[in-house]
Amino acid sequence: MGYFLETLFGGLMSGMLYALVGLGFVLIFKASGVFNFAQGAMVLVAALSMARFATWLPQWFGFESMLLANVLAFIISAVLMTIVAILIERFVLRHLVNQEATTLLMATLGISYFLDGAGQTLFGSSVYSIDVGMPKDPAFIFESIFEGGVLINLEDLTAAAISAILVVILALFFQYTTTGRALRAVADDHQAAQSIGIPLNRIWIIVWAVAGVVALVAGIIWGSKFGVQFTLSTAALRALPVVILGGLTSVPGAIIGGLIIGVGEKLSEAYLGEYFGGGIEIWFAYVLALVFLLFRPQGLFGEKIIDRV
Repeated sequence: MGYFLETLFGGLMSGMLYALVGLGFVLIFKASGVFNFAQGAMVLVAALSMARFATWLPQWFGFESMLLANVLAFIISAVLMTIVAILIERFVLRHLVNQEATTLLMATLGISYFLDGAGQTLFGSSVYSIDVGMPKDPAFIFESIFEGGVLINLEDLTAAAISAILVVILALFFQYTTTGRALRAVADDHQAAQSIGIPLNRIWIIVWAVAGVVALVAGIIWGSKFGVQFTLSTAALRALPVVILGGLTSVPGAIIGGLIIGVGEKLSEAYLGEYFGGGIEIWFAYVLALVFLLFRPQGLFGEKIIDRV
């Protein structure tokens, strides 16, 4: 039972990280109706900005406080992601209003490659570290119940808590704020939203900026665990099964989907890996996503689209 709980907790914590990355996809899709292939590049650029400015600022201004450096680096990186959102709206999205979804999809691919190149140009291509003070030591819980207790990673626990808080804030934002309702209206129909006075350009800037901040938090967590390198842009691919499972239009779906994928990966590797020669954790999520695409393509919480003729 102790081993099962360790695997379960590990899966839940990984699932919250997947959900955090998946949220970026959901946010953009809810506002524009397009799948944002640039989300991985946004995570990379945000993490690079955080890592480099946390190093540069003490050198430039001569202070030694890492806490101050991290706070300032976070603020600068959040502002940078907002600027990226403004530029994307001004030079790309503004010219693609009411275009086919395929056109917008290809635009996000172009944005992705541009951000990858810009990140390398501005911040370099080395592997960088992010140290925001997250605890690295493991801890034992339930020692009075199970012999030896249950081992958990405090860094994963902290990351899962941060992810959960951000997810709750975003869910409340979409459900109970005027801007959140406007975002949903824009996703349903661009022309109808404009006809009732919803400023499409401003809405797109807001949602891309929010997705950028989400990417920043995800980049900090992933960078703290594994370092910041250009393979980080592929981390978004790990979240694809999450949004397929939970539904592209559902914030709660991203949460549930992330938890299911995280737990499923860990448990399948722990208990079925030996029968499949290992490595089941790598492909489990994609097989599960394929099953959903075949039998429930809208996901667990996505809206079923019915075209009437």
